[in-house]
Amino acid sequence: MAQPIELQPQAITVQELAAINSRQVPERYIREGVGALDASFPVLDVPTIDLQLLASSSSTSGDELDKLRSALSSYGCIQAINHGITSAFLDKLREVARQFFALPSEEKKKYSREIGSIEGYGNDMILSEDQILDWTDRLYLILRPEDKQTLKFWPENPESFRGILNDYSTKLHVILEVLLKAMARSLNLEENQFLQQYGDQATMQARFNFYPICPRPDQVLGVKPHADGSVITMLLQDKEVEGLQVLKDDQWFNVPIIPQALLINVGDQAEVMTPII
Repeated sequence: MAQPIELQPQAITVQELAAINSRQVPERYIREGVGALDASFPVLDVPTIDLQLLASSSSTSGDELDKLRSALSSYGCIQAINHGITSAFLDKLREVARQFFALPSEEKKKYSREIGSIEGYGNDMILSEDQILDWTDRLYLILRPEDKQTLKFWPENPESFRGILNDYSTKLHVILEVLLKAMARSLNLEENQFLQQYGDQATMQARFNFYPICPRPDQVLGVKPHADGSVITMLLQDKEVEGLQVLKDDQWFNVPIIPQALLINVGDQAEVMTPII
């Protein structure tokens, strides 16, 4: 099947739109006919899973495996703690992301994505004239395999950005292996079954999202409802600003912030890999 063709890149970022006019939103961002968008959803008590226990051979690891299977079957996501990444490092990652989006537009646009590609700095691809756009700017980067990295899109400002992101990539890969092995063991499968399916050439991407203050939050979405097409998404939330929602049993819920945790979401590919669940 042919892939949709991008009609044109957006000439202006959402951050620039918000700076030009802080009281109005262009029609292309407003979701008409759906009523006022209400963000006052109930809070979802996402199960917390200790990755250190999952990786251990202690007697308590069996209980944690049972919790993992139950959580992923019922919720599709977990809050991962004791994942091996220090709170100080996560704060550094958050900070370099903030510093990048705080740069002047002309500096950020040195890393602009190319038409028809998601990699780089930018916002929604425009695939149709009536498409409703998300109120967000983003930076997409390929982390793995390393020979697929396109360094021209990797910011050199802040200076520490590339080094921190490379370190983060290595740490995430370790977590990924722990999770895939634990998922297999929780289903009484051979430990490396999902790792072998995943392979050593699978693509790992990073996505940094920036959501400018919006004057019409009742009719505009930062990111439209979607399912992740990946095997696993590892999401680091802002420490202070909530905004993440998940759908469970046809009801939207807010996901609480746990600053030192990673929100792990299993995607469509994981569902294909685990038909037993």
